[in-house]
Amino acid sequence: MQIRKYTEKDLTQMINIWNEVVEDGIAFPQEELLNETSGAYFFASQTYTGVAEEEGRIYGLYILHPNNVGRCGHICNASYAVSSESRGKHIGEALVLDCLAQAKKEGFGVLQFNAVVESNIHARHLYERLGFTQLGTIPKGFRMKDGHYENICPYYHEL
Repeated sequence: MQIRKYTEKDLTQMINIWNEVVEDGIAFPQEELLNETSGAYFFASQTYTGVAEEEGRIYGLYILHPNNVGRCGHICNASYAVSSESRGKHIGEALVLDCLAQAKKEGFGVLQFNAVVESNIHARHLYERLGFTQLGTIPKGFRMKDGHYENICPYYHEL
């Protein structure tokens, strides 16, 4: 499996994986699904979009972009999506490690996650194992798909 920059031929698979996470309603803040047009624009508008690919099949992806502007423009943000049938195979870890390297190449100094859902223990354990620091907890910061609210845990990693 290789992690590489996405190409247009990857878009349909990427959109399917992204939409699967959005539809799950337990990790991404987005509620709108991507279509071919909005997906092409969305992924192209990121500072960097990487995919986990093997033999033409996309298993996961990440987006990397500034978290803020101006005096805080050195802080970036990222989101990760792995297809449900590929979870548990350490694809997320490969994506996060590649993202850290790409963020540094892009000139960012800090990678910050704004809204890791507290109950997303697999992601939280991964981030902590990779050296991310939890900044605190925001009570009821994330509305789950079923309408109840869960705490979110911001994380950061100096690059």
